[in-house]
Amino acid sequence: MADSDVRQAKGRYRKVEVRTWGDEKFRRLTPIPPCGQGLWLFLITGPHTGPIPGLFRAGRAAMAEELDWEQEAFDKAFGEAFREGMVKADFKSRVVWVPKAINHNRPESPNVVLSWSAEFDLIPECALKWEALESLRAFVYGLGEAFTKAFDKAFGKPSGKASPKAMPNQEQEQEQEQEKESSLRSESSPQLALTGDHSPPADLKAKRADRIRQIAEDAQAAFNATLAKPAGLLAKCTVLNGPRIKAVEKALPTVRQLCQQLFGSEKVTPQFWQLYFESAADDDFYSGRVKGGPGHENYVPDFEVLLREKTIAKLADRALSEAAA
Repeated sequence: MADSDVRQAKGRYRKVEVRTWGDEKFRRLTPIPPCGQGLWLFLITGPHTGPIPGLFRAGRAAMAEELDWEQEAFDKAFGEAFREGMVKADFKSRVVWVPKAINHNRPESPNVVLSWSAEFDLIPECALKWEALESLRAFVYGLGEAFTKAFDKAFGKPSGKASPKAMPNQEQEQEQEQEKESSLRSESSPQLALTGDHSPPADLKAKRADRIRQIAEDAQAAFNATLAKPAGLLAKCTVLNGPRIKAVEKALPTVRQLCQQLFGSEKVTPQFWQLYFESAADDDFYSGRVKGGPGHENYVPDFEVLLREKTIAKLADRALSEAAA
């Protein structure tokens, strides 16, 4: 038996389907009351989770709404898990990190580790993102040479720079407690006491920018082929500038959830954009066939309007409901 098999045999695991949280029958059951344990299960199995165990993009309000909890109750439950060291968050950047999640969802092969790279590029830049990367690196390196090579290929090798001198234990603990208290009073996570070099490597920044631009180009092509003149009635998107690429990036959390639901993977593909803009073409207003209501008679949707998360969710809900009928 291989070393990895021995490690796997030491614990028992049960996989939970992410779509459980959206299942019609499940949602009719008595909801989980606000509590730390309920939040923990949601954090490691909820619809916001992606291919990288424990690292995802989500905001406080969105998670509270998904659980149907009041914001104050969510914050209290989150505080419980935070104080136990079970979760960290930078809510200003909308990044959440569950350090032990990988223990519950180990990569099944080196190819899985390679696939993390594209998703990692979509996580907003912040110190917590890079702390998570180094934690994942340490875990994956322990899985064997093949996993180590895959991780280094996806993310590059560690810099090898020396860590700064550690502060005395008592002083460090006091500072960490102050940071925790400060984080729970605000919308952002604690200031992270990082060691080593956790600044984003230039090549990863470039890869992330290239991936987002590719997604934006796929969206532009699908929009022009489906809704823009001459195939449709709307103005063609000819300039893919910074604000439009930013609009695509802002919509990614919703888009990734839909891709997971539709295709079983959060990877955003050209197929998604084609299906989405075809749904918009079936709508009288978003296709441009019918003008806006009183006071908005001259308002016509465009590429940016159709990239709003609210619009994407609205059209997706309608399309999925009609498909299920």
